[in-house]
Amino acid sequence: MIEQPIKERRSLQIVNEPEVRFEIPDWDLLNDMGMMSADMHFHTRHSDSRTDVKEALKLAGERKVGLAITDHNLIGGVKEAFHSKCSTFVIPGIEISAWDGPHILVYFYEANDLYSYWESNIKRRIQSNPCLAIRMNTLEILDSLERENCVISAAHPMGYFMFNKGMQKCINRSYLTEDTARRIDAYEVICSGMNHKSNLEALQYSRKYHIGCTGGTDGHMLCEVGNVVTTSKADGIDEFLDNIKKGKNEVIGTEKNTKMKIAAGASMSPYYFQHIPSSLEIHYKQNMVRVKHYIDSFKKEN
Repeated sequence: MIEQPIKERRSLQIVNEPEVRFEIPDWDLLNDMGMMSADMHFHTRHSDSRTDVKEALKLAGERKVGLAITDHNLIGGVKEAFHSKCSTFVIPGIEISAWDGPHILVYFYEANDLYSYWESNIKRRIQSNPCLAIRMNTLEILDSLERENCVISAAHPMGYFMFNKGMQKCINRSYLTEDTARRIDAYEVICSGMNHKSNLEALQYSRKYHIGCTGGTDGHMLCEVGNVVTTSKADGIDEFLDNIKKGKNEVIGTEKNTKMKIAAGASMSPYYFQHIPSSLEIHYKQNMVRVKHYIDSFKKEN
């Protein structure tokens, strides 16, 4: 087990356990009830999606939901959204790909705070494929967010397939300790790209750690906007984000079917094909670090 210092980012008081419902969101009903609802995990053409920002915002407005634009390690989509004229509320976000595997969703209360954080911490650590792991590990990322006014959620905590792109998968494999999860605000408990079993496991772990819950599509196609929402009774983005920290929210949505998953994968593949050499290099270096970890652990035990 890797020794890690416990460094609490903030005092987190879960007032209620967020309600999580695996069903298709009724956007009109939620709006009529006075709820603020947002798809908290969506990608645009500024990272590994072909989706135009203005089209995504337009559809979100039609569906009466807000949108957290969370491009991989980049903020061009957020900047475009805030420069566009639309009535849809936008949460300034980013999905940071840690060197040791986990993907970390960060939501800022103010767009300028995101821009400043990115310039100071992320920009210089991006590699040749900007959407893959940056030169910061999970603990370094969490340390860099200590003084930021933001909400932190672990994206798809159980990871995709065999990859370590989830915080809980890395905890289960002993790359990280459980204290890591207790340093953040929430787990993404409905990610439509994951299977139902993995989402249920993510929900169970969020309960175990007494942290909040978020939900989002991890959408790369326009039609996915709002198919998973985080929703709460709030008068603005500040209260909406505060409610996630307090557990005073709901998460509603379903997983994509096989056809939609294949379509989403196909839409992303052209982007990654052009970065195959750099992608293989990154995965090779990551695997070497993990092999060294296992060797060191074996030596300690024997």
